[in-house]
Amino acid sequence: MKIGILGGAGYTAGELIRILLNHPEAEITFINSESNAGNLITDVHEGLYGETDLRFTSDMPFDDVDVVFFCFGHGKSEAFLKEHKIPDNVKIIDLAQDFRLKREGNDYVYGLPEINRADIAKAQHVANPGCFATCIQLGLLPAAKLGIINDDVSVNAITGSTGAGQKPGATTHFSWRNNNMSIYKPFQHQHVPEICQSLNQVQQLAGNGDFSASIDFIPYRGDFARGIFATEVVKTELPIDDIVAAYKDFYYDAPFTHYVDKPIDLKQVVNTNKCLIHCEKYGNKLLITSCIDNLLKGAVGQAVQNMNVMFGIEEDMGLRLKPSAF
Repeated sequence: MKIGILGGAGYTAGELIRILLNHPEAEITFINSESNAGNLITDVHEGLYGETDLRFTSDMPFDDVDVVFFCFGHGKSEAFLKEHKIPDNVKIIDLAQDFRLKREGNDYVYGLPEINRADIAKAQHVANPGCFATCIQLGLLPAAKLGIINDDVSVNAITGSTGAGQKPGATTHFSWRNNNMSIYKPFQHQHVPEICQSLNQVQQLAGNGDFSASIDFIPYRGDFARGIFATEVVKTELPIDDIVAAYKDFYYDAPFTHYVDKPIDLKQVVNTNKCLIHCEKYGNKLLITSCIDNLLKGAVGQAVQNMNVMFGIEEDMGLRLKPSAF
């Protein structure tokens, strides 16, 4: 597979390049960055020293590639496509939020393989899910299939600083972020609509009607670089054994999403494409915990997973990344 990358200078593009350089079926044809054209990739992504001598380019030779990854900021993908023509035979995987929500004229398949694998396999265009959305909905989807989400869901999730992107800002520089925590966009985070869209899809398919509960989501900024750890609280009288069995069944064929029988922690997923999930019951309250690496399963790891499915190769190819032992 010959690959083009647009928006090649950010954190997500750096991780994408790292994965693709070691993917046995992938060949990077071009990495576009207007501001870095002519510079070595390692001038920006210094962790790739010794891995590549590729350079950024201002060119976009779409006729030479099979798939293009959009690593733009939100809102830029749709604007780009209004100004540029990509051949119909070239697949697109968009990491921004521009095409995640279904609407008339939008042919992008929502790229969550755990529920949309068959549609992704036939897709020409895929909208990669958001990082918070991936972590939270993977924690809640089996509950939606069970039909037990009948009240508002309380969700808290904390993310690392890489979730804010590479450009420095008031809430991302070290002296502010270190030994600090804060909330942002409470109850109005942009990932909530796509979470509800997926929960509604699964709940309807299971014959449990429309999803109408509210997702009361409080996002937190953490003082670490990467990862998302989320808790979701659902009220239900269903026994925990039935819930656990349903979670294990829901993800039995998912190569990267796993139910774990004991409490999970963030280090188990950082630098991997995994999502880990655990459930506990306290009276009528079901506590669900889920965690991912925001740059991998929450972004480019999942994007490569989608690419693998789109091209009919093994879903986990090039993605068996190992977490640290400590």
